[in-house]
Amino acid sequence: MTPFDLVVTPMGVRFMGRVFPCMLGRGGIVKASAKREGDGGTPTGTHRITGMLYRPDRIAPPQPWAVPIGPMDLWSDDPEDSDYNQMVRAPHGFSHEALRRADPLYDLVLLTDWNWPHAVPGRGSAIFLHRWRRMGYPTAGCVAFAPRDLRWIASRITPGTRLIVR
Repeated sequence: MTPFDLVVTPMGVRFMGRVFPCMLGRGGIVKASAKREGDGGTPTGTHRITGMLYRPDRIAPPQPWAVPIGPMDLWSDDPEDSDYNQMVRAPHGFSHEALRRADPLYDLVLLTDWNWPHAVPGRGSAIFLHRWRRMGYPTAGCVAFAPRDLRWIASRITPGTRLIVR
């Protein structure tokens, strides 16, 4: 581990000498080998940050390599879809999650390499780092932060920064 890794601890996520409160999945931390689609678990392991998405109509890009989220951008969460655990575009005939949401949860999203790029169907779709609804409100398996903390983290990470969940 290095100071540039995001390390999940009982106190929050440690990064660059600071600890940030966070929310994990409603299913708690689950062994990566037991992770399943829809279980609400945050999988153990070392997950690289592979991308960053942002809402250009709401925030400025935190990094030059951040990709804007458009109105047609979706994320496939259907194990039957050949594009399972990939960003796709509407219209899309399989189960998916809209990336451009009415609420601010996905105004800024850090992507991890959980079950990507060669997804195993049913093993669980994306584990994102995103904004929380509020402290105490769990996610569907992602790691969520206060908006100010997420922006601070996003402005300092690089592609390949790791999220470590033990």
